[in-house]
Amino acid sequence: MRVERGPLAGTLLFTPTPHRDERGFFTRTFDAAIAEEHGLDPAAFVQDSQSRTVAGGIRALHGRSGRGEAKLVRCARGAVYDVLVDARPGSPTFGRQMAVTLDDKDFVHLYVPPGLLHGYQALTEADVCYRIDREHDPSEDISVRYDDPDLAIAWPLPVTAISARDLNAGSWKDALRRLGL
Repeated sequence: MRVERGPLAGTLLFTPTPHRDERGFFTRTFDAAIAEEHGLDPAAFVQDSQSRTVAGGIRALHGRSGRGEAKLVRCARGAVYDVLVDARPGSPTFGRQMAVTLDDKDFVHLYVPPGLLHGYQALTEADVCYRIDREHDPSEDISVRYDDPDLAIAWPLPVTAISARDLNAGSWKDALRRLGL
């Protein structure tokens, strides 16, 4: 498994080596020893979740206040355009964003450190899996609209579906105020 640092401080990309043959493929989706080698505590992850999203659908930018939450994100089926925004005060990459395509061809896993906002647009119908280090506490939810003008994220497809919750999300400026900035 190859591990690379992402452009936002603390982000990591884990790229496994799938074994392909006439039956299909086999790949390791998590390796505790490799995670540990790169500074992650594998035992810290307490929850696995999965979502399915229609092509063009967006799951807007979500994060957590307080201690935040770390997660490993991968696309188990299809492809997504995955976006992170650094909302950590004092981070050398504060306010910057990164995007990476996650898919079922390369099986890249994205490590998202606490304090980043995360969202994606499905490029095809897609299943996304999350390994999360904290139980969900709705009182800590922070969300930012997908079309916030201050972030100006260039989503690759026209939006085909988005939840009412994500449409009613606050702005980047609202999120900064909530974080005390």
